[in-house]
Amino acid sequence: MFCEQLDYNLLFRWFLDLNWDEPGFDHSTFSRNRGRLLEHDVAGEFFRTVVAEARELKLTSDEHFTVDGTLIEAWASLKSLRPKGEKPSDRTPPDDPGNPSVDFHGERRQNATHQSTTDPEARLAKKGAGKEARLCYTESVLMENRNGLMIDLRVGQASGRAECEQGLEMLQELRGPRRITVAGDKGYDTAAFVASCRALNVTPHVAQNERRPGGSALDLRTTNWPGYSISQRVRKRVEEIFGWIKTVGNFRRTRYRGVERTSFAAYLVGAAYNLLRIAKLCPSR
Repeated sequence: MFCEQLDYNLLFRWFLDLNWDEPGFDHSTFSRNRGRLLEHDVAGEFFRTVVAEARELKLTSDEHFTVDGTLIEAWASLKSLRPKGEKPSDRTPPDDPGNPSVDFHGERRQNATHQSTTDPEARLAKKGAGKEARLCYTESVLMENRNGLMIDLRVGQASGRAECEQGLEMLQELRGPRRITVAGDKGYDTAAFVASCRALNVTPHVAQNERRPGGSALDLRTTNWPGYSISQRVRKRVEEIFGWIKTVGNFRRTRYRGVERTSFAAYLVGAAYNLLRIAKLCPSR
């Protein structure tokens, strides 16, 4: 559609510095260029360059951070979820090839036994008890607590451990000689996450989950400090990031298939959010 409009939309031609009689692009050009951008991690480098600019402007904290995760819907419907190993010849011919009727009532569908034929890397996941399961990816964000800027992000396959694993990956790259703190919600209050943080010289300021078996992984040695209550108050700003990503950033649902391409889009959306925050914090620049 873009290549078609490029033949007659003068505004697009002006933006791309094309003369009115100059031939436009072929749609295959975008596919080849996207492959080059993915190969060289251009979106990730762009995001990290924006973060470096924020650090140079003294807008970020180097001691206090927050980690959290959310689900990004995959570009695939539940109708595409089929048993693994099923051959096309084993399927019942659809009543409507364009929008077939699928009756999965009484069928137990799990990630271990089923897979999407549209996006094989997407996984069934739900955000909480009583919510419906959807094909999703997990996006985790590491926020600094001074101005609420994104320092790092990760996109991966949705699972019950994805948020904690991605959070530790980001903290692993962030750690240094100085001790830092990381806030989080109750989902991060696990013995494994708390122990891994302390091994990285990171003080976990996660919300206590007293209902977990064995009680909270934190004790009064951490929760009695005034900094813990401050971290618990500031960490809620990470929801502003997710709110912007899914509304203004239009990233409630990915437009790409696979973790690699979804990560590419997530880095661009994250860089756009940081640029807007920097512009508001430094209006003179």
